Amino acid sequence: MKLSRNSICVLLIVIFHVVGLTGFMVPAFNGLFKQLVPFHLLLMLFLMIFSQPEKNSSFYIFLVITYIAGYTIELIGVHTGMIFGEYSYGSTLGLKLMEIPLMIGVNWILVIYSAGMLVKSIGIKNTVLAAAVGSTFVTLLDFVIEPVAIRFDYWSWKTYDIPPQNYVAWYLFSFALLYLFMHLPFKKHNPAAPVLFITQFLFFLILLIMDN
Repeated sequence: MKLSRNSICVLLIVIFHVVGLTGFMVPAFNGLFKQLVPFHLLLMLFLMIFSQPEKNSSFYIFLVITYIAGYTIELIGVHTGMIFGEYSYGSTLGLKLMEIPLMIGVNWILVIYSAGMLVKSIGIKNTVLAAAVGSTFVTLLDFVIEPVAIRFDYWSWKTYDIPPQNYVAWYLFSFALLYLFMHLPFKKHNPAAPVLFITQFLFFLILLIMDN
């Protein structure tokens, strides 16, 4: 049986998240699997680029703008506390530049691209409505990520409670990037991307449930 490009990507997305979930759920493996997080993000980025059909200049412009915007807003956010609240990054996301992990831009690409493709797969054609629905998905994803990220040293908050402005900022920033995603003229059909978004959501949701 010959698997299609998308089938291979879907299979790898599911396998690597299941393996990662196992590693995060077994305390003895936590240290090793936290070190693998940056490589996991790079692999997911490669799979998204590999499975994107008809890659044109607009597609690569989206990747570059989203990476720079994602890194920059985190840079401003960490050093001012005015966007998401007061927080700092731990070691799990790997190498940092000016206290910001270089992988955070990759993470924003993965979140926005997979959410955008999920919305397009639903069939929402209006650009503003699609960006609004997509940013709702992204904010819900952050809601399940936050407690897990704190536990596994992705980042930490200065206050005990996660500030509500964090979720407002996630919604508004993801809305802007998703509007860009919807507006740029590259093909918006990649069946592997919605699988990545849903798999990431389930990955963090299961870890959140297991921790309670």
